[in-house]
Amino acid sequence: MTLHTYDTTLRWQGSTADGYRGYSRAHTARTATADAVLALSADPHFRGDATLLNPEQLLVTAASSCQLLSFLAVAAMRGIDIHAYTDTAQGFMDDRVSPTAMSRIVLQPVITVARGTDSADVLDAVEAAHEGCYIANSLRAEVKLQPTVVEA
Repeated sequence: MTLHTYDTTLRWQGSTADGYRGYSRAHTARTATADAVLALSADPHFRGDATLLNPEQLLVTAASSCQLLSFLAVAAMRGIDIHAYTDTAQGFMDDRVSPTAMSRIVLQPVITVARGTDSADVLDAVEAAHEGCYIANSLRAEVKLQPTVVEA
């Protein structure tokens, strides 16, 4: 068993001297290994910049991406020919509840498969991938799946 670590660097610069309404929420994140910088802010409801990604969107994206990657691995190992996968994921957070947390993430993948593929096999692979998804297994939020299988 190997312990995996994931290093990131987050940077913000500015001043909070003018109080809660006065400071910029814009910041950047980068990983130690990827040659990419993410420009981030707070959700616009929390005085952030709507043109930048926010942590809530990143959490939903992480759950969606992990499900995709887990599913592709399971499908490939089972010999299921996947042609396309598109997920319109949604995260739900009620800031009237304390402590504030993402309560539910709904993944709605549309999976395109080769003609003649058994949809039941695909849906079984979706569930197996969900059980093995590292991100979903790390969250307190419920991660629900609503897959659709379409033949190419």
